[in-house]
Amino acid sequence: MKRTTLIAALAGAAVIAAGIAFTFTDTIERQPGAALAVFTPAIADTTPFWPARVHPLAGDGQDGALDGAAAASRFSDPYGVAIGPRGTVYVADGGNANRIRTIQPDGTVATLAGGSEGFTDGMGAAAAFNTPSAVALDHEGNLYVADTGNHAIRKIAKDGSVTTLAGNGSPGYLDGVGRAAQFNGPVGIAVDAAGIVYVADTYNDRIRRIARDGTVTTLAGSGAPAFFDGPAAQAAFDTPSALAVALDGTLYVADTGNHAVRRIGADGTVDTVAMPLEGERRPPLRRPTGVAVTRDGYLYIAASAGGRILQRTPEGELRPLQDADRPADPQGFGSDGTVQLTAPRGIAVNRDGSLVVADANAHRVLRLAPPRAGEAAPQLARPALAKRSEPMPWPVGPQDMVHEVVGVMGEVRGAYNGDARDHFHAGLDVRADVGSKVLAVLPSKVTDPHANWGFNTLSEGLTVGPLSYIHMRVGRDPRGRALDPRFQILRDAKGKAERVRVARGTRFAVGDALGTINAMAHVHLDYYQGGTVVNPLTLPFTGFTDTVPPTIQRIALYDAAGKRITARKGQPLTVTRAQGELQVVVNAYDQVNGNLARRKLGLYKLGYQLLRADGTPLPGYEAPLITQVYDRLPRNPDAVKAVYAPTSGITVYGSASTQFDYALNNRMRDGEIETGAWKIDALAPGAYILRIHAADFSGQVAQAGRDLSFTVE
Repeated sequence: MKRTTLIAALAGAAVIAAGIAFTFTDTIERQPGAALAVFTPAIADTTPFWPARVHPLAGDGQDGALDGAAAASRFSDPYGVAIGPRGTVYVADGGNANRIRTIQPDGTVATLAGGSEGFTDGMGAAAAFNTPSAVALDHEGNLYVADTGNHAIRKIAKDGSVTTLAGNGSPGYLDGVGRAAQFNGPVGIAVDAAGIVYVADTYNDRIRRIARDGTVTTLAGSGAPAFFDGPAAQAAFDTPSALAVALDGTLYVADTGNHAVRRIGADGTVDTVAMPLEGERRPPLRRPTGVAVTRDGYLYIAASAGGRILQRTPEGELRPLQDADRPADPQGFGSDGTVQLTAPRGIAVNRDGSLVVADANAHRVLRLAPPRAGEAAPQLARPALAKRSEPMPWPVGPQDMVHEVVGVMGEVRGAYNGDARDHFHAGLDVRADVGSKVLAVLPSKVTDPHANWGFNTLSEGLTVGPLSYIHMRVGRDPRGRALDPRFQILRDAKGKAERVRVARGTRFAVGDALGTINAMAHVHLDYYQGGTVVNPLTLPFTGFTDTVPPTIQRIALYDAAGKRITARKGQPLTVTRAQGELQVVVNAYDQVNGNLARRKLGLYKLGYQLLRADGTPLPGYEAPLITQVYDRLPRNPDAVKAVYAPTSGITVYGSASTQFDYALNNRMRDGEIETGAWKIDALAPGAYILRIHAADFSGQVAQAGRDLSFTVE
């Protein structure tokens, strides 16, 4: 019997998300004289809270725009992702790429459209985008793009032609038809089964609707950043950045500024389906920038702050996905057992239930899937830590003159609740007078839709490109006035400033003012490279020199109970093999040229050697055993308690004096923590020297006070 097989989109059953979309296909078989029969290929039921294995899909982890094989390809700012019916992944690549990319099932990366920053319709590479963000497919194979920097919604037809569906390139708020309508930095987009396009009009704090004839109307949102559930026009959002449409037409919104996921029902009523628990200190749901919904009603949420991928069941239970290859550290210093990406944005669900995620700051597109039996864990190689060869301008003026460095990466920091070891100092501090301008050190673009935080607090800051600038009045002079039109000051009903907005896609050149120094009297720089926070001293600031070796103040041994081992008066320090495992704690600090005498900075590299009493090294200790390197930091802030002893702390957080007491036997390298101890029972009885290796970033090594003589009995 003759059969004709057709592949068609499943009308009414596409699952589409913001920055995110995927379309199911049907096999339609027709027998002569019979009605059409539809056979839907199996789509996996969703498993609650499945363990995820992170696979590299494309991108080598470096900023750029290279097509080709997956591992050799390069992305600048991968944001939105969508999966086509044949498995092609579509990626909106913002940053300096400004193009729409494809990843074929064999891993080949190609450019579909765009390639230069601008606002031009046309075929393929002749078209131009400005910071494209979310993408979504309709059931006819058209791809819709939230073209954030152009304040427009673009459409890429199956033949590769790019047209403008709505918006005219100028920011504003206006309903209308096609180019007569206006948006303000739209980031999120979704398409329902009927071809209706929904837009997260991010900086208008509204959700918009585009009918098939191009008519733009407002679906929900009051137009001011706030948090309010209720009828559509009265409901309030704060920087909505992603959308997803369920089969029944329910619209889900990643409400980035409110750290929430909202829901818009068929009647327009807005309610909240997920947000952090009140008082939760480090909630996994922070700054959601991606959301996807499955056919059976599960939500996936990409939380850009913290890097978690969360799943919400139809019953409302919310948890981050567990990492199949990184179990939780029972001591609480390493992994917490969850998947932690760098800055996940768009997220899409595949037919088999796996996820595709754009990890923007890591410059990669990833696939998350349950591990298969016998499958080896993939190796997600980090790019080598790159040190720039050309001198960098300083973040305060004059930019070509040396300024005092008053804090370096890896130092212990406390909290005002009395915890002296709360987190690591993640960057570099440069002293400056209160009120002086903070200046950009690299030509960069804002990529996060909610890029600044902490208005009028001491920790206020802004992320621009690979750098975060902290402890400043973002975009304001000392009197609170905007530095230039790139900074939008939002005011309350009484005209009082309550926040500043810096839109995704905003560009800054070297020397542009980003803000003014607040009462902290320094600017702090965090530097991101290859998806991790790395040491900003890899940026060689103009004229920076360090010829001052570190200072070792004391070396102490502690037994397994945490009691310090001391020498009897007039006797050498003695330990017994029966004591088994000991801890070595080194109190040390560094300085650089130009520091005040009272200044104490942290070290870059620590280790030790075991020597005989005559100074010759024991086998295996011909060179120092390096245990700690502060090149990258762990994701878990509590790791600070592994590498710093309880006697550590700084005066800002209540300690009587600044003390860096390094727990030398606990290792930290390449951002990974491994706890350990010094096994004294492995040494034969006799006299020994413990020689400490304490070095700064410039390679200066402490000489004085580095030796501790002891006897083993």
